[in-house]
Formats: sequence, structure tokens, C-alpha cells
Amino acid sequence: MLDAIPARAAIRDRLGALLSAGVVGAPRIAAGRIFHVRRRGTDRQGILYVREGVDAADRVLIDPGSMDPDGLIALDWWYPSLDGRLVAYGLSHGGDELSTLHVRDVALGTDLSDRIPYTQRASVAWTARGFFYTVHPRPGTVPPGDEHYHRRVRYHAVGDDPARDPLVFGEGRAKEDILQVHGSPDGPWVLVTAAHGWTRNDAYLLDASIAGDAITIHEGVDAVSDGFVRGDRVWLRTNLDAPNFRIVAVDPRDPSPERWKTVIAESDDPIESFALTRDRIVVHTLRSAASRLAVWTMTGGFERELPIDGPGTVEGPHADAEGDAVGYMYTSFILPGAAVLADVRDGRAREVARLDAPGGGPSAAPEVHQVTYASRDGTPVTMFVVRRSEAPTRDLPTVLSGYGGFSVARTPAYNAGVAWWVEQGGLYALANLRGGSERGDAWHRAGMLGNKQRVFDDFIGAAEALVAGGWTSPSRLGIEGGSNGGLLVGAALAQRPDLFAAVVCRVPLLDMLRYQNFRIARFWIPEYGSSEDPAAFAWLRAYSPYHNVDPARRYPALLLTTAEGDSRVDPMHAKKMAAQLQSFQDDPPVLLRVDRDAGHGVGKPLDLLREDLADLWSFMAWRLGGEDGMLGLR
Repeated sequence: MLDAIPARAAIRDRLGALLSAGVVGAPRIAAGRIFHVRRRGTDRQGILYVREGVDAADRVLIDPGSMDPDGLIALDWWYPSLDGRLVAYGLSHGGDELSTLHVRDVALGTDLSDRIPYTQRASVAWTARGFFYTVHPRPGTVPPGDEHYHRRVRYHAVGDDPARDPLVFGEGRAKEDILQVHGSPDGPWVLVTAAHGWTRNDAYLLDASIAGDAITIHEGVDAVSDGFVRGDRVWLRTNLDAPNFRIVAVDPRDPSPERWKTVIAESDDPIESFALTRDRIVVHTLRSAASRLAVWTMTGGFERELPIDGPGTVEGPHADAEGDAVGYMYTSFILPGAAVLADVRDGRAREVARLDAPGGGPSAAPEVHQVTYASRDGTPVTMFVVRRSEAPTRDLPTVLSGYGGFSVARTPAYNAGVAWWVEQGGLYALANLRGGSERGDAWHRAGMLGNKQRVFDDFIGAAEALVAGGWTSPSRLGIEGGSNGGLLVGAALAQRPDLFAAVVCRVPLLDMLRYQNFRIARFWIPEYGSSEDPAAFAWLRAYSPYHNVDPARRYPALLLTTAEGDSRVDPMHAKKMAAQLQSFQDDPPVLLRVDRDAGHGVGKPLDLLREDLADLWSFMAWRLGGEDGMLGLR
């Protein structure tokens, strides 16, 4: 059906050009070496580069595209050693994210013999001789289906047999605990966090020599903490007694929370992350759902903001623990991305790499506005609206997106599909829903568990505001979302089918009464609840999209996408929803797209990504624009 859209080939070609802008990640610094990931032009996967200083040339260190002619091997994660000589990194195939850990010699560009499987979504903390790492159990050592759980911390000495790596943390903990490790360049401790969902974790210190018992920083408190060890202090970002987070210093000899010293107090701008140079703290905050970076002294004195070019999103920061540099990546609706190194002493910034938007589109940059509307219960919610300045201001073909969960902020970022939509004359809107972190921990909690319906109300309210403001009409309004955002648009489809003309629902959760039985979904019970609990059953049944479809109603055109290699969300959700709707509705169409060599979206090669985007945006243009699949503004 989508191949029959007359403009699909032209849309695919233009999206290919827009995707050629590439992708760039935040630089990391280790002993003067600068590492960063970039996908250039027609590279099918991101490549890890290294340079011997900010003015030196990049050298290819790890190129997954050279390992597989089909481009299906992806670099999942990577951690340079403290001295910059080695990099521990994870590779997976077909988007399944089931990484195998490798160790590469930076000078030689070759791998050592060390190879550790079952390290999906791993974290690594280097020491002088090796590293702590998180790992999942080998199949056969736990009940079938539990291989995605029981994450533990082991220690590996470089060159040793990984089969003999000692288990150093996690034995006896709940299988759903999500463990992370954070190393220290100059101290005897490694920080370990054990998350129970996205609102609570425990924090411990391990002796870097793997001797002795873990020291408890906090355990059983309703708060989240993460951070770093530097010398004789632990530095934490914590929302304990601070819903918007604060930065505290902790004495490992007396780490109880009542003894913590607040260095950077909570403010109206929630703290997203931070990094430590040798004598400065770099803090990433959100203001009106856009990133800001600031430099503070180690005693809590504000010094300066670091340069950011308008409302956008920061990845990082990553600091040189022994120097004055901090690396970060910045992107916006307009800027594809820039990898930056800044000097915290004076704020001067140097670009490591910048991605330029491809030509062939409008000469003027699109306009970006942020508006505020009232949700169903009166709560004010913000929304970004992006359009061409010369486009009409009324009744535009419009795509609304959102997420609203897991304390994830949806902030301005470049997307090739959105760039195509806007340059064709469409309007793109991004709502900052409850359930995210845009306004801190309280904003997240207001949209989880029994409060989840508020997220759907916020999203439906955004659609109603776009219609009431004259920007669009229900016959020209589409919605799209992926993963938890797929649940979002699925719920909106079930609750207000009259409000939309097209829905793209990507790798979604839709059967909320059985979701916890598949893949890694038990990790998400603290966010959604489980039908195994009678109280949670009631709210899940009330909004579960699959269980609230009514054959007596007419639903908008729907494109569901999923992938056989998805190790996060089971494809059964999209398949069951498609089967149910197709059983009673032919027009508008209900389409199901299943990728065979892909997963949840991570690691998808460039050519498959282009085909995905071509289907998504062709579908939207066909249903919201004209039969030719174009929007009308050239």
C-alpha cells in the first residue's frame, strides 16, 4: 500500500539526503585522548573515532560497518580506560542489543583476547588492572526467560579468562534490580547503584581492590542517586529531599544521608546530569524543556554558563577528571548536532565535529515556538511547535508526538523525518507530558502507575489545543510515538479516535494486562504496575489500548511497526492490535510493518532507517496531505 503512494520514492530520496547529515555523540576525554562516535554521510553505522588532542586528526578506532556486509553489527556502548590505552565496548547484531564485550588496544587498533558475552546495556568501571562490569546470566543457569534479568557485577582483570571473573555484587538481589557501576580515576572506591524502576535506587561503595564488603550509602529510601567518586569524596546527584535534584558531597567513612553536604542546591530547573573536572562541577539542567550547561566550583559557587545555540538538547556532559575540559553534544530542531569541548576555566568552546543540514530545502530556518495549554485537570503543559515561516498559520497538516514516561524528557532535537515534514509545509508539535523529567521528579511521578491516564489526558489536550488554536483540524492531524510513546498514541487512538486522521504506533506496548510476561518487561512494573496486583489491574484495564478497542467505532488510519529482533518490547503487542482492528475495519486502513533484521531501534543501519522513515512519513503525508503523498507547499 505504501509503495503505491506516488511520492514515496521522492520522499525516500529526500530523507536519504537529510539522513546524510549523520549523527555525532558527546566527546569523552581520557589522558588527553578524545573519543567520539560519528556516522558520516552514507556510513551504515556509527564509528568510534579517537584523536590525540583537540587539534589532531580523527582516527578510526572501531568501525562496525566493516565487520558485516549487511551493516547489521552495531556499537552499543563503549568506555575508555582511565589512561586512554584501552576501550571496553559492546557489539550486537540485528538490533537485538544482546552485546558481547570486547577490549580494543587504542594505539594498535586491534582487539585483545578478552571477550565477554551477555553484557547487554552494560556499564563498565575501569581500574588500574581491569574493570568492574555488569553482566547477565548465561542461558541454562537461570529459569528460561530470566536471561534478561539477574544483572550482576563482576570484576575482570585484562587478559584473564572471563569464565573465572569473580562475582562482586548482586548475589541474592531481586532479579529486576538494574545495576550500574561508576569508576574513580584517583580513589579506592567504585560506586554501584541498584535501581528499582525509575523513582528509587540503592547506592553502595565497593573497594576497588575487590576486598571487603560493600558500604551502604543509602538503601530502601524513596529516591534516586547517581554520581562519581573523586579522591576521598562521593559526589551524587540526588532527589532525596529535593524533587528537582541537588548535588551533594558524601564522606565514604560516614555516608549516611543525614551527613551529606549539599554543594549545589535544588532550584526550579531540574538537574539532568553532571560531571566533574579536576576542580569544577559541570551541571546539565532543564529550563522550559530545553538544556542548559553551567560551571560551578567544588564549593558550590556559580561561575558561568557554557555556550548553547538556542533551545535544544545536550548529550553529556563528560569531563576530563584530571584536566579542565568537558565534552558535550548539542542538537536542536534546526541543528543536526555539534560535538563540543569546552574549557571550564573560561568557557571557551571548540567544536570537535559539526553536522550540517543538507541543502535542497528552504533557505530560511524553520520557526520554533513554545506554547502552554491546559490539560484536562487544568495542569499547564508546554509544547513545541515547529513550522516554516512562510507556511500558512491555519489548518496545516500536523504531526503531534510525545512520550510521557520513565523520567525521559522530550526536548528539541534534530530528526530527518521532522525536517522533511516541516520543509514540505507541515507542522510538527512535541508535547512535554507528565511522566517525563521536564519538570523534575514530581512531574515524572504525576504520570506513572495509577496516574498514567494523566499522560494521555495531557496528549489529548495538546491535540485539542492545536485544533482550538486553528493550527490544524482533526482531518489533518496525525500522531506518532514509539515504545512507551507507542502506548501513548495507542491509548489516544482508543480513547479519542475522532480527534485524529492518522496514527503511527512504533514498537509499542498495547496489551497492558500481559505485557509483564514478555522480554524484559518486568523491569517496567515500577512504572506501570502489573495486572498481578488487583489495584493495578483496575487502572491498566481502564486504559490498555488492546482491551479498549470497540468494533462499533471507526478508527483513524493506523500504521503499526515492530521488529522480530526487539529484545525490549515483544512484537505480540503490535501484531495483536493489528489483528483485532483488521478484523472489523478495512477503511481507513490498518497496516502492520514487521522488520526481520532489526530490534527496538538501536543499531539500525542507515538504509533500513531510511526505509522506515520513508514509510512513516509517506503514510502521514498520504493521510493528512493529498493522494499524491505531498503536502502542497513546495
